[in-house]
Amino acid sequence: MISINNLSVEFSAKSLFDNISYVINPRDKIALVGKNGAGKSTMLKIIAGLQRPTSGTVAVPQDVSVGYLPQQMVLEDTLTVKEEVRKAFSHIDGMQARIDAMTAEMAERTDYDSPGYHALIERMSALSEQLAMSGSDNCEAEMEKTLMGLGFVRSDFDRPTAEFSGGWRMRIELAKLLLRRPDVLLLDEPTNHLDIESIQWLENFLSTKAKAVVLVSHDRAFIDNVTNRTIEISLGKIYDYAVNYSHFVELRQERIEQQMRAYQNQQKQIADTEQFIERFRYKATKAVQVQSRMKQLAKIERIEVDEVDTSHLSLRFPPAPRSGDFPLILEGVGKAYGEHQVFDGCTFTIRRGEKVAFVGKNGEGKSTLVKCIMGEIPFTGHLKVGHNVKIGYFAQNQAQLLDGDISVFDTIDRVAVGDIRLKIRDILGAFMFGGEASDKKVKVLSGGEKTRLAMIRLLLEPVNLLILDEPTNHLDMKTKDILKQAIKDFDGTVIVVSHDREFLDGLVSKVYEFGNGRVRECLGGIYEFLEKKRIASLHELERNKPAEQPKPEKKATAAPAAAEASSAKPRLSYAEQREREKTLRRAQKRVDEAEADITRLEGEIAAIEAEIAAGNTPPDIYDRHAAANKALENAMSLWELAGMELEQLQQRYAM
Repeated sequence: MISINNLSVEFSAKSLFDNISYVINPRDKIALVGKNGAGKSTMLKIIAGLQRPTSGTVAVPQDVSVGYLPQQMVLEDTLTVKEEVRKAFSHIDGMQARIDAMTAEMAERTDYDSPGYHALIERMSALSEQLAMSGSDNCEAEMEKTLMGLGFVRSDFDRPTAEFSGGWRMRIELAKLLLRRPDVLLLDEPTNHLDIESIQWLENFLSTKAKAVVLVSHDRAFIDNVTNRTIEISLGKIYDYAVNYSHFVELRQERIEQQMRAYQNQQKQIADTEQFIERFRYKATKAVQVQSRMKQLAKIERIEVDEVDTSHLSLRFPPAPRSGDFPLILEGVGKAYGEHQVFDGCTFTIRRGEKVAFVGKNGEGKSTLVKCIMGEIPFTGHLKVGHNVKIGYFAQNQAQLLDGDISVFDTIDRVAVGDIRLKIRDILGAFMFGGEASDKKVKVLSGGEKTRLAMIRLLLEPVNLLILDEPTNHLDMKTKDILKQAIKDFDGTVIVVSHDREFLDGLVSKVYEFGNGRVRECLGGIYEFLEKKRIASLHELERNKPAEQPKPEKKATAAPAAAEASSAKPRLSYAEQREREKTLRRAQKRVDEAEADITRLEGEIAAIEAEIAAGNTPPDIYDRHAAANKALENAMSLWELAGMELEQLQQRYAM
């Protein structure tokens, strides 16, 4: 479908790609992997036509559509969410406008027998067929289903996009891209701003509804669940495997080991042959054997071991100055924006040396509580930072705050003080910015390289409380593992905000769960936390609400009875109960009606297919069959949407 031929890219006389070729087939789900800076994002831009290679071509057939989601984007702020997403159907609106214009022209004309009138009818019929095939009747339901799958609720649909954070606006762009249903989807780190529930929905969409996909992601579980082919970019070359990422890692290791064994065996054979030739070169009785061995040696095809990128990050946090025994104490901390209470009654204590995780759905207050701790926003309650606590804070948008117009070296030189300025080159080298890389402008760095650069700034001053908000976004898998080990070795206190279960496993000893306006403390690591909840993943945690309301943490001065009284669930009035029951009945009725429509349409399709099988084929039978199938697809979408609404209501009322 798309053919990449002899592609080469050079930056400042350095080769990024060296004469590489491969083909993207119609149903391929490709994971594009490699170290940060290997060229993954550049490859996507070249395929999307946004960047030109130094040499080589990308052949995209005219009838193949390509959709591209970059890591960072600039969005308009003048429309509501629904209006912005509706742009995905602009081609359908254009077709409808042309049909309306043709209809108006036909109403005015009277030359019914002229060739021009017949040609107009044919054009209108062809365009009407094209419109019917595009699923225009199903647009509204598909749009709502996609937005809800990506975490939006109905009340968000009419809100201006300007009210949403960068992460939520990225979801709006992702929704538009998915609704266009391009033949090839190019996705650059699509999970960076998604919570686990939305990641699960996107996994299912890409697996079942998307056509060809080329995906760059640091989320190992996500790419394993979506992809069936892995292309590794390493040192300007590509290695192509028709398997998912985890299987690729095993096969790559086997390939290198087999190559190494074959290389070593061949080297021994060559050495033995050369030794024989040298030993008997001047003996007349061995002249024939020597000549034979020399010819044999000349014919040997030398085995080469694939070059392996052995460069690696050296990351170690400086020793932490000793802090007080309790770096962080919260009592009844709450935060509201207007009438929206993000969380309330947050009470817990973090001890020196603890490593804890903040988990929960987006919008439940994880980053908001971090901002409260940093003193960036006002809050209610009491929050005390302990004696001699020095905080190092890595924010979600830390990499975006860097000045793109200065060099990597200058970025660090401007914040370094004292003797550390003499070691800047060494520090940059340890973070894989050695040599010419330190003179690069920040704006040309990849997302992962910017994250690494932002991490260096965090290391310049010794701290004893690390707060890391989604630190693994844009990091490749090797760098993520190195960061995890560095945090493990750090002797201070750590708070990690993350949705990455694999990253948190073995790292944290306590989990704080954010949800339903509360913050609950759960002792143990991430898997102990999941086991206690009797669920298999964080996705199920977010979807299934606990059977009973969590009790708030006891304050030192509060009596147990008072704490229990404060957590008592308010009783509903009879009128409120009746209203809830009516709402649930209406939602259930919509589900039942959609199911009845599906059953009816399936019966109609079966009857039409029986006619076709019996040889009874009137002229319109295939049109009726296509229309019935399209109506069934629409009914299935409405049924799925109604089911999602019913489930949301049931969860809300169970709280």
